[in-house]
Amino acid sequence: MLDTIDPGALIGAMGARARAAARVLASLPTERKAAALRAAAAALRARTPAILAANQADMDAAADLSPAMRDRLRLDPTRLESIAAAVETVAALPDPVGQVIDTTERPNGLRLQRVRVPIGVIGIIYESRPNVTADAAALCVMAGNAAILRGGSEAVRSNRAIHAALAEGLGQAGVPADAIQLVPTQDRAAVGAMLAGAGVLDMVVPRGGKGLVARVQAEARVPVLAHLDGNNHVYVDGSADPAMAAAVVLDAKLRRTGICGAMETLLIDRAYSDAGALVAALRAAGCEVRGDTAVQALDTAVGLATEEDWDTEYLEAISAVAIVDGVDGAIAHIARHGSHHTDAIVASDAAVAERFLAAVDSAIVLWNASTQFADGGEFGLGAEIGIATGRLHARGPVALEGLTTYKWVGRGTGQVRG
Repeated sequence: MLDTIDPGALIGAMGARARAAARVLASLPTERKAAALRAAAAALRARTPAILAANQADMDAAADLSPAMRDRLRLDPTRLESIAAAVETVAALPDPVGQVIDTTERPNGLRLQRVRVPIGVIGIIYESRPNVTADAAALCVMAGNAAILRGGSEAVRSNRAIHAALAEGLGQAGVPADAIQLVPTQDRAAVGAMLAGAGVLDMVVPRGGKGLVARVQAEARVPVLAHLDGNNHVYVDGSADPAMAAAVVLDAKLRRTGICGAMETLLIDRAYSDAGALVAALRAAGCEVRGDTAVQALDTAVGLATEEDWDTEYLEAISAVAIVDGVDGAIAHIARHGSHHTDAIVASDAAVAERFLAAVDSAIVLWNASTQFADGGEFGLGAEIGIATGRLHARGPVALEGLTTYKWVGRGTGQVRG
């Protein structure tokens, strides 16, 4: 029945209700928002059996998904507890709304301040990950925004169960239920209506594969906070400690292969003496290695990498590996093939590391640490709505501050320009 509703009218009506809720949220004190999120976390825990049952139904219907996508979709008691805890973490974060960014006084005595304010109504379009329903809702509420959520069809039952729990908790705390709305249809035309929603939505955040992000960027008539694929690199410099290099590389690639922070390409300095050991360690851990001819010379079991491999976000236990000429070779390779998401260097030479950190144009650059730290929680930001790889408004893990804008506030004593 819902799929027969005109998508434009549906999104327009949801947007009108969200706008009214956003006006309420924008003026709520910090403790009211925090209390609502704590109630939402409690409702998630109380509804654990129903949420897990809904997720199992999604998993049963998703047999044709890749292992990486199934891993993103799957919930268990531990993961659901982590989702609830993340909502509570957001509730405990400093409220950005009302923060004074800076203050200046003009020669005529006019006092000007830039003050953080909510963006308004935010649309989030996402695939596979039911945790995004809770993360996005919590972040939007705490930052004073209303959210319209549109999850993928593979997680529809999980998303609805999580949304129901969140709405129950927020309602118990006196926050308008329309502050968090879940699009009730999987009709793809609803996504088009969101993207065409100038005046309905103030910003759209896509979180999913390359196809989804490309569609959003091509069709959107509202501002987009883009999260491109994570074609991430680890460069092992000739000065790297071998034990550290092995630990970082294995964690970056294999801790969880299906997340956007996973390493996809390993770059090894030609001067590094243990390149063969790194390749062997990856293979021994169950990772397929595709390398250039120099890497193949180290291990005959390595397949030959194609040009496409250097540009691929595998999201599974496959890694491209290349031998490069020092840090400049690594920087050049990343510039040609990287997605500006997360790149890391393992090195003992501080000067080399600082050159890498300064020259690599990615949202996150790391020295002697796994790329799997590309996560808002690990950055102390609580939950994240995504990792922005563009250059405007917000970059890297987008949490509360990234979901605000600012306005200028002037206080005068009767000044006129005359």
